[in-house]
Amino acid sequence: MAERIWTAALVVIGDEILSGRTQDKNIAQLAVWLNLQGIRLSEVRVVPDVMDAIGAAVNALAPAHDYLFTTGGIGPTHDDITVDAIAAALGLPVVAHPQAKAILDAYYADKGGVTEARLRMARTPEGASLIVNERSGAPGIRIGNIFILAGVPHIASAMLDSLTGKLEGGRRLVSATIGCWVQESEIADLLEATEKAHDGCQIGSYPFFRDGRTGANFVIRSADQARLDVCAADLTEALAARGYAPVAGGI
Repeated sequence: MAERIWTAALVVIGDEILSGRTQDKNIAQLAVWLNLQGIRLSEVRVVPDVMDAIGAAVNALAPAHDYLFTTGGIGPTHDDITVDAIAAALGLPVVAHPQAKAILDAYYADKGGVTEARLRMARTPEGASLIVNERSGAPGIRIGNIFILAGVPHIASAMLDSLTGKLEGGRRLVSATIGCWVQESEIADLLEATEKAHDGCQIGSYPFFRDGRTGANFVIRSADQARLDVCAADLTEALAARGYAPVAGGI
């Protein structure tokens, strides 16, 4: 019986990402966090601040994965439309969540109080629960298998911290890296044969040019440490047999 693999997708929301003005950091931090939960990030989409685009991405990705995360568009300004778009996609009304309002009341008590703009951050799709945010008060939102996070990386990180250990997943991926001064095209057949010989392992090749020389790092990934170790040993031996000098840990 094949081992259950838990998957997640991410929708990165924001015109500023697509314009290049802001460089997204949430993909990497979510991928690392998910792996620690035994969940694999298998797809990412970047969409603009447009209701239909957000809704289409949510409706496509949420049913196809165990979990869907979104980042961006849940702040206090008029262009923060993620909640509205996801609620519309799910056919749900938007409501003022009483617990979220209480959190905002407490957080802004000594910061000028809750304004109409700040109250926008208490809006959720009907039936949603909240994701604790220890950094800036305004909570994230969970509705079904959808997790709506802030776009600011350190705030998104705080929301992920509060979810740690609370999502069902499988075994996390482990990895090993082997570096070699070689053009990857010279050993493409070797890499393919090694991967095929080791069920449950995947080998990625990442070439680079450094100090006037061409090399590559080969990253082996698996959910099974024992299989990973055997695959790494065999790849190392095969590279050496062809006259190359493999470097454990990469170059």
